Amino acid sequence: MSTPDLSVDLAGLRLRNPVMTASGTFGYGAEFAEHMDLESIGAFVTKGLSLKPRAGNPPPRICETPAGMLNAIGLQNIGIDAFVARKLPFLRTVKTPCIANFFGETLEEYAEMAARLDAIPEVAALEVNISCPNVKKGGIVFGVDPASASGVVSACRAETKKPLIVKLSPNVTDIVVMARACADAGADALSLINTLLGLAVDLAKRRPMLANVTGGLSGPAVKPIALRMVWQVARAVEIPVVGIGGITSASDALEFILAGATAVQVGTANFVTPDAAQRVARDMESWLIDNGVDDVKSLIRGLRTEDR
Repeated sequence: MSTPDLSVDLAGLRLRNPVMTASGTFGYGAEFAEHMDLESIGAFVTKGLSLKPRAGNPPPRICETPAGMLNAIGLQNIGIDAFVARKLPFLRTVKTPCIANFFGETLEEYAEMAARLDAIPEVAALEVNISCPNVKKGGIVFGVDPASASGVVSACRAETKKPLIVKLSPNVTDIVVMARACADAGADALSLINTLLGLAVDLAKRRPMLANVTGGLSGPAVKPIALRMVWQVARAVEIPVVGIGGITSASDALEFILAGATAVQVGTANFVTPDAAQRVARDMESWLIDNGVDDVKSLIRGLRTEDR
């Protein structure tokens, strides 16, 4: 058969294929340019950005777990000013869309970050990390309370005309409630899931493996949970969904697409194989050819659950 159509539309952002990279696993793009062809994937997402630079948590802040890893990096980043000064020259040389992930500790910080990023032509879309504590509300995490999440999205929506993607936390009672709150507040798309809160123990030392004690669990271990949440949310909202969680192969990615995802993000696999996203995109095209599928969009929400 002829070459299949892998292009997708993500909230008005045209992607050459559905494969993206996940925030926090791909630096700011330039770090991976020598390891893979950035033009081979649909988009890449930057490490989370804040108004001021952050040093993050003290080490040890990453450890392996069965079928995954825990991290407590603490949102270390160079800050928006250094991003503009030091990273934009490289972004101007890349045709693949750059999506800027960002966060704040107050509504005002979120709004200011959205406005700053909206003014940068090299940024094609914004991804809002709402898995952060609201310092004005005693540390409650924005992403676990529908009203707080709605407030963040509304504040950001007012400051940008670019596609606004909201990254959802899985550490909630009902992911659908959170998804609907964000969609109603003006999100153009939803990406899920962020990491699951976990703990690893060094038995010999009788101490936590991480200095922060707990961290975010990612990797293949979380894939069934992520798939379930993507399936639930895709059935509940009208806006596009981006699937994240344990994707290491084209088969993994296509499972998320069947569950309802328009696009996917490759995360932890980037630490194992720096060209993981490129391989997923390449193998996805091969799978479509081998299975006689001429357009990847025909698979979105194609999961058959009836008559089982």
